[in-house]
Amino acid sequence: MFITKNVYFYIKIDNKKHTKNLKVRQRYQEFVRLRLDYPTFEYLSYDHHLSDEELQIRFAFRLSEDYTFYPQLFIPKNDHLKWDRLDRDALNNFVFHLGMVELISYWKLACSPVVIIHPHQLNAQQVAWWKKLYFHGLGEFLYLNGIVVESDALMHIQSQGEPLPTNAHLTLDSNKVIVPVGGGKDSVVTLELLQASDLEVFPLVVNMNPAMERTINNAGISSDHVLRIQRKLDPLMLELNDKGFLNGHTPFSALLAFVSVLVASAAGVRHIALSNENSANESTVPETKINHQYSKSFEFESDFRWFIHHFVDSQINYFSFLRPLSELQIAWLFSGFESHLATFRSCNVGSKSDTWCGACPKCLFTYIILSPFIPLNKLRAVFNKDLLEESGLKNTFLELTGRADIKPFECVGTPAEVNQALNQAFYTTNANPVLLRDYPLAKSTEKDFQALLRLFNDEHALDSRFVSILKNALDVRITKSNY
Repeated sequence: MFITKNVYFYIKIDNKKHTKNLKVRQRYQEFVRLRLDYPTFEYLSYDHHLSDEELQIRFAFRLSEDYTFYPQLFIPKNDHLKWDRLDRDALNNFVFHLGMVELISYWKLACSPVVIIHPHQLNAQQVAWWKKLYFHGLGEFLYLNGIVVESDALMHIQSQGEPLPTNAHLTLDSNKVIVPVGGGKDSVVTLELLQASDLEVFPLVVNMNPAMERTINNAGISSDHVLRIQRKLDPLMLELNDKGFLNGHTPFSALLAFVSVLVASAAGVRHIALSNENSANESTVPETKINHQYSKSFEFESDFRWFIHHFVDSQINYFSFLRPLSELQIAWLFSGFESHLATFRSCNVGSKSDTWCGACPKCLFTYIILSPFIPLNKLRAVFNKDLLEESGLKNTFLELTGRADIKPFECVGTPAEVNQALNQAFYTTNANPVLLRDYPLAKSTEKDFQALLRLFNDEHALDSRFVSILKNALDVRITKSNY
């Protein structure tokens, strides 16, 4: 067993300003203690079973010799899912990789320095790929716990067992596309634009909620095309969180990526179109790679495309349809789909109650980014108040506009986009809401603003077919709006 003091040698408390906070220092001390108390984390096994109703997947993880976890996934039967397309080896390969990404949520409880993978052997490239995902995907988690650690020292991966099955080479339909739906404005835009094309669209949802269902219904997609996933966390993990084990943000979009590949292969669908914009590439903490949206970034997207091509399913085309656009452009396109305005939701705080909480960074950002394109009386109706009149959101406003040290740890756009939206919406008005009273509004010419809405970032993975759909949508929006 490779466990030595060297495992901890490069781990030290972060000297950044936020670690002066006593609670952050206490979390760091707990991190060190937990690694000593729980030196190993094991991926024991995975299994899957196809019943009359669903494909059932279960994993077994163990934290040292003390705690064992059994997270599960359920994929209900659907006429478009043909599980017999996948032989035993192919299905094992997909499910094993799902376990590798699901493991992150449980491993972070104690950040054990040694991770032992029992089901299959990993080669050096695979180990390096997973270590990069764990390190950057947990960048926010490490930062907020006051931890600086070299990527090589965060975890050591050992693997054993049978060699991994070879990647699948399935025949997939290029006229079909899966669109993961979260219920927010971004997935609305992707779903509506692709539904209007000649592609057959299959919405994919994990743990369906009312906002997701409304988004799909409003887009006019029949329920038989909806691919549903039910993810069930082991309640023991939540119990350990309550007892003081480590907790924090994990790269959910990476889990979604592996789930979508499994479902696409079973459904015979070649394309998986995400709704991540180019703004997701910007770090949350300036001059670092700490990014709340790392698993939505183009870097992760590129890494994932390489990984699945080599080790999972070489025919899958995984990409973000909105990558060439900014949050400002997506808000502009979204404003053209008025039927979604009263029904979409992007607030994580209010997700369980299907509401906008009106007090979080996501709510304020969404309010601001839509303000140049949607009349303020309609925005106030959506959020049940004028969020720019909320003095309690002052610090959040400073973070969103770039006048604080860091951005909010949320899926929000860049300060530049926020400032552009504010200047466009409020410079020529007589409005004087609380949050704008000491904000330096600047004049933006119509020509400059129009140029922003016509930008098309070349850093993307769209093929010519999807580029044409997106560019045509921008052209149509231009002719139908004042911009």
